[in-house]
Amino acid sequence: MSDYVIETRGLTKRFGAQNSVSDLSIHVRKGRIYGLLGRNGAGKTTTMRMLLGLTAPSSGEVRIFGRPLRGNEKRILPRIGSLIESPGFYPNLTGTENLRIFAELRGLKDPEYVKTALEVVNLPYRDKKLFSQYSLGMKQRLAIALAVMHNPELLILDEPINGLDPIGIAEVRDFIRALCDTSGKTILISSHILSEISLLADDIGIIDHGVLLEEESLAELEAKNGKYYRFIVSSAPQAADLLRDKLGIRNAQVNHTHELTVRDARLDAGAAVRLLVEAGVAVSDAHLYEDTLEDYFKEVTGGEGIA
Repeated sequence: MSDYVIETRGLTKRFGAQNSVSDLSIHVRKGRIYGLLGRNGAGKTTTMRMLLGLTAPSSGEVRIFGRPLRGNEKRILPRIGSLIESPGFYPNLTGTENLRIFAELRGLKDPEYVKTALEVVNLPYRDKKLFSQYSLGMKQRLAIALAVMHNPELLILDEPINGLDPIGIAEVRDFIRALCDTSGKTILISSHILSEISLLADDIGIIDHGVLLEEESLAELEAKNGKYYRFIVSSAPQAADLLRDKLGIRNAQVNHTHELTVRDARLDAGAAVRLLVEAGVAVSDAHLYEDTLEDYFKEVTGGEGIA
């Protein structure tokens, strides 16, 4: 039996002649948080709408809990909680009153469903504050409470931290992580905020212009972001030849005429500088750097960074 709670195969969505999502194959493992990372307009929301049956794919397949979504919606969708767009809460009612209405519509008679959902997101059950008086962070937490109220196995959350202040982001991050670690939920979360995804997700998929460019665990991505030396020299090609021939360094990259990058843990920077200077190559700078996920995102997408 597959370990994937969500699996897509060649998922594609076309609007006219334009592909919003192209040949997307993602794999969300049970009991983990999967971060779908991409700039605004990268295709994240369209992907999530297809996963929930809200938008029909042009081609490809969605499998959830090991079953094709198409034809099994009545069995699968009740096991999912989602936040794609802000729910239509009543501004003149309290958070508790709003959730009671949705609980009634879903056939959840026991008031414990509402109480437990509010406890999960740290909102008071007996609060008299109206929804119209909520801060943006409280509104977002209430929306997530609605998503988890029926105790789903899978959560699909589209940009749940978008627009929140740092305190609100930290609060939402903490209880999303707790939903996975304590309650065993599988969570797919999209975001354009790289720093937050790196703090929250177990696995990451990088999407750009509707194409999945990378899919790995966070640990695997971080392992790729190693340390490297950057040399500013009078002749980078000559310096690369010397390091290769005299020190056995194979992965010296000439960035341009005067800049050289060396990714080799064996490199003795002092010995390299002495070698170059003695060979007549002037060295004006030699510095150790360490990649960040932001650097990696730029490298993978071939473009600018992400927030």
